[in-house]
Amino acid sequence: MTRLQYLLVLHIIVLIFGFTGILGREIEMDAIKLVWFRVLIASVTLLVFAPLLKKSLLVKSKHRWQYLGTGVLVAAHWVFFFAAIKESNISIALAMLASTSLFVALVEPMLTGSRIDALELLLGVAVIAGLALIVSFEFHYYLGIVLGLMAAIFAALFGTLNSMLIRTGEAYVIGFYELLAGLVVLSLILIVSEEVSVHFFSIGSRNWLLLLALGTIATAFATVGAVWVTRELTPFTVALTINLEPVYSIILAVILYPEEEKMSPQFYLGAAVILAALFINAFVKSRRRKTIIPN
Repeated sequence: MTRLQYLLVLHIIVLIFGFTGILGREIEMDAIKLVWFRVLIASVTLLVFAPLLKKSLLVKSKHRWQYLGTGVLVAAHWVFFFAAIKESNISIALAMLASTSLFVALVEPMLTGSRIDALELLLGVAVIAGLALIVSFEFHYYLGIVLGLMAAIFAALFGTLNSMLIRTGEAYVIGFYELLAGLVVLSLILIVSEEVSVHFFSIGSRNWLLLLALGTIATAFATVGAVWVTRELTPFTVALTINLEPVYSIILAVILYPEEEKMSPQFYLGAAVILAALFINAFVKSRRRKTIIPN
């Protein structure tokens, strides 16, 4: 596949991710329980389809523990993300998530030993400026903002680690073990907090349908795809593209909840800043590749 095709797949994945905020709002349960059902359904989905797709889930012990450790970060990201939605709204949670690119610019050099890219740092700051414009009139949702920023930090951590893991593993296998780790850790949390009871699975048919959509399409498929594209795309490019998720999700939210999710002039200006950063990054990285690898 060409780089353009990888980018197209990434945008489809981001569009799917855009629906997770809608699903998270509609599913009537707290964030930890919601994520537990999500990873359960997603991990079972990957386990069932593995033999059909001729995927072996056997890996070396060293790699297995790396995948499982990263999976804990993925689960933490999802818990903070859905908690942000519950405490504020979709717009706040998704807007804060777009700050992932700035955290990647800071985290990646520490984890990989690479030099800090001034362009990535500058564009990350530009994204933050865009976010500030988008949510400047809703800063009273301070708890949602903090939870959203925590989700962004964990997204930067596991995104950078996945870009390293994909060099020695397959996206499908990495995704499965990451989901499995989330399932185990969240199960322990629910057991210790005494949240598990005979009524734990009595959540209603509507919640089950929404969870199935969240766990299969928006998790099993999208998570594996997001890991897979890092084979060709850099962590910062992936993170910056995922900044479109707030745009997609907020547009969907406004269409579905016109009274609760209202757009403001700040949103359009902030979205323009984010999009500008995205295209500048794509253009500069493209020029760099042409300089290093002439046609």
